[in-house]
Order: sequence, then C-alpha cells, then structure tokens
Amino acid sequence: MPTLAFYKPYDVLSAFTDRDGGRTLAEFIDVPGVYPMGRLDKDSEGLLLLSDDGALAHLVTHPRHHLPKVYLAQVERIPDEDALERLRTGVEIKGRVTRPARAELLAEDPGFPPRSTPIRYRKNVPTAWVRITLWEGRNRQVRRMTAAVGHPTLRLVRVAIGPIKLEPLREGEWRVLTGAEVAALRKAAR
Repeated sequence: MPTLAFYKPYDVLSAFTDRDGGRTLAEFIDVPGVYPMGRLDKDSEGLLLLSDDGALAHLVTHPRHHLPKVYLAQVERIPDEDALERLRTGVEIKGRVTRPARAELLAEDPGFPPRSTPIRYRKNVPTAWVRITLWEGRNRQVRRMTAAVGHPTLRLVRVAIGPIKLEPLREGEWRVLTGAEVAALRKAAR
C-alpha cells in the first residue's frame, strides 16, 4: 500500500478529476488507487499526502488525533506581537474560536520559487512570512485566521504534516514514503 508525499502546486485541485476542466492531481500522479488524505485549497501550495490506506487517512485528517500541520503564510504588512499572540490563543471564525496554534514571524523570506500567478503586490504595503502550526483543519483556516488579525494571506504553503516534511520535493514532484516514515506518521497521530 503506497503512501505518497506530493508538492501540490498553486492552482491545482486536490482531487483527480474536476468537472470544470481545471488542473488536478492526475496531471502529476499516475499511481492507481491512492487518494488525498485531507486537502489543500486550489490557491494553496505544498505538502499533500496520498494513500490507499483508509485507516491511515483517518489518523492524518481527524482533528481528535492532534497531528500538527505546519504552514508558511505570506501576509500583508508585518504582524506585531499582539497579532501573533491572537493567532496563538485563537481567533473567532464563523462563531467558533480556533484551537491554540503556534505562530512566529520569520526573520527572512523562506525562498520559495515564484508562484505561477504572482501574488498581489502593492508598492506601499510590505509583506512578511509567518510560520503557523495548527492541530485542527477547518476550511481555509489559516487564511481566515490571518485575516481576522488584520493580515490577509497572500500566499500559503504547507511545509509539514506531523513528521513528514515538504523538503526535498520541488513543486509538482512526489515520492513514496518509506515504511519508517509511515510508522512515524501513525505514531505521531495517536
């Protein structure tokens, strides 16, 4: 049973088909029987895990297993400590407060290659990168959290799911996880 790590590019749907004819996983992955464990929005990039193991998919995706997911978000303006603390303690989204998260301002640009569609650029509005670790996975959560504290997300890249890291993959590449990596993923999700 293969479990794959894939670097999903921007503007690719986290599915193998799209009735609207957009770009899908089928353009990149030709392994039969694997399905995404969770998803990344079409306008987000980064690590997506795929498997044919339903039990493993449940461990990875269900919030009660508290598997951390790490994102790097490029946001408008430079968040101050108050904004970061609000991300850490939780913000209200659609009537519910998010679980506590880790949030830290990165000292420098993480060096991702340019996106196929450039981010919105405004000459007088600086941007910054924030590392956010979540233990839940609500729809568009990082984007909604950063917007709630006044720093809309311009670019979002998931860089880790539990012990599995995005590196050394490049955009559009995938690899089969080793047995030890799958075991570590299972252990981290229990």
